[in-house]
Amino acid sequence: MNVVAFCASARRNGNTKLLLETVLEPLQEAGAETELVELAGSNLKGCKACFVCIKKKDGSCAIKDDMLNECVEKMAKADAIILGSPTYFADVSTEMKALIDRSGMVGRANGDLYKRKLGAAVVAVRRAGSIHAFDTMNHFFQISQMIIVGSSYWNIGIGREKGEVASDEEGMKTMRQLGENMSWLLQKISD
Repeated sequence: MNVVAFCASARRNGNTKLLLETVLEPLQEAGAETELVELAGSNLKGCKACFVCIKKKDGSCAIKDDMLNECVEKMAKADAIILGSPTYFADVSTEMKALIDRSGMVGRANGDLYKRKLGAAVVAVRRAGSIHAFDTMNHFFQISQMIIVGSSYWNIGIGREKGEVASDEEGMKTMRQLGENMSWLLQKISD
């Protein structure tokens, strides 16, 4: 079992990362190989709509001066993909949007690279707007023909200052349950 999580917060070691680490714990306990990739400082750019990925079909994006192609490789290798973003103006961060747009285009252009992989979205929020961000990431999973894993509630943690989501008891429980559900499903699929 191979699981990759992407933290699209502009600040390192913040609430989004803490939520993702909580999801990954039960997966690690079950023996899954996990990786958490922080996109902070990556300078991911948006899609240029150049369609080179469709013409070449080489599993990569034509933009080579950022980490997107490394992310695509990790996503293609993984059995499950977790996307985590803070809520910025009722949506995902620009880093997450760039990851979704470009990796989604490369995936679709290359025979649906993420088809039938498991996916889960995780959102950190100060107050409101999280459902739209949650939906944005889930739409990526759906158009990529992925299987969305749920939890006991929407995968949202509430907190503004670094580490504040840890005091959101329900949010942290939701993250742990998400990791347990993903672990269970990965094991069922591999049987």
